[in-house]
Amino acid sequence: MKTAMPYPTPAGEVTLQVVGAKVDGRALPLHMISRTHQVVALHEVERREWDEVRLELRAELPRGELSAGAWRDVVCVAVLTEGATNARTTARLSGTAEDGVRTGSITLTRGSHRSRAELSLYVVATVEGVPGRIIGGTEESWIVDLQAREPVRERELVIHKVDFRNTDEEWLRPYRDAPWLIETTGEMPTVHLNTGFEGIEDLLEGSGNPVEKAVRGMLAAQIATEAWTAMFQAAVDGLDVEDGVPQWPTGWRDRVLRGLVGDVFPDLSPADALRELHARRSEGGRWAELQPRIHYAAARRARLARNLGTTVRTLERSGEDNRR
Repeated sequence: MKTAMPYPTPAGEVTLQVVGAKVDGRALPLHMISRTHQVVALHEVERREWDEVRLELRAELPRGELSAGAWRDVVCVAVLTEGATNARTTARLSGTAEDGVRTGSITLTRGSHRSRAELSLYVVATVEGVPGRIIGGTEESWIVDLQAREPVRERELVIHKVDFRNTDEEWLRPYRDAPWLIETTGEMPTVHLNTGFEGIEDLLEGSGNPVEKAVRGMLAAQIATEAWTAMFQAAVDGLDVEDGVPQWPTGWRDRVLRGLVGDVFPDLSPADALRELHARRSEGGRWAELQPRIHYAAARRARLARNLGTTVRTLERSGEDNRR
């Protein structure tokens, strides 16, 4: 929905496409850019260390309106931001009002971003003698996801790699002996992975032999189980209640509740299960009785049993090979 402005604005649509990207000068495969989801995925760029990504942009404006209207000095500006780091980068796109197309590029610097950046487009012009007024823009931002392997918009959580012993985030330092921590207070739940914990990063991201792969899968499933459990608890704690009736939340909290509630209360409808969750959480004692079910649902979602079985079978085969 467009925001109403107290001055004339074009009625036509403004669109933005990321038509290409280069990582330190090397082209990013096009399958890592999704026009459908408006996402650029940067996790698997075939190199662990990189400095910057240059995004090639193409914007289309309502050329007929802009040419015939009273707007002057029309400028198209791309803005790349990330709330977690307060990073903000702008770039002016070039072109003329006659063809309605503006092109250009914007650079994402690795050191200024942590997980997810948003790319928006604004059209600015002089209106009624007043310069610098926003007259249009994209209704939905692009996502530049540094953690995603596939360019899809929905993601349950963020992986934040940081050395707990040497970080500007002071609250993490007391947990320097922990391999990871789960945080559910932000816009997206976050797994803080302690890179200062010896070997954990290599284990989770390396290739290795079958045993190492099995252990990696088991470790990832354990982290996921803890994350799903924490996310579920946070979603229940944050339920809004209207006239005594709990309301379904939005965003990741909605996805987490709907994803797990069927295993927590398999005999209840989603609406009845939500009411039962709220009732038990409010009563306290009955909430404690529910913890095994919640853990089971989280472990099932994380495929913990499957990964454990794979690890056991792989270790057995490895032992047999060593005895031969």
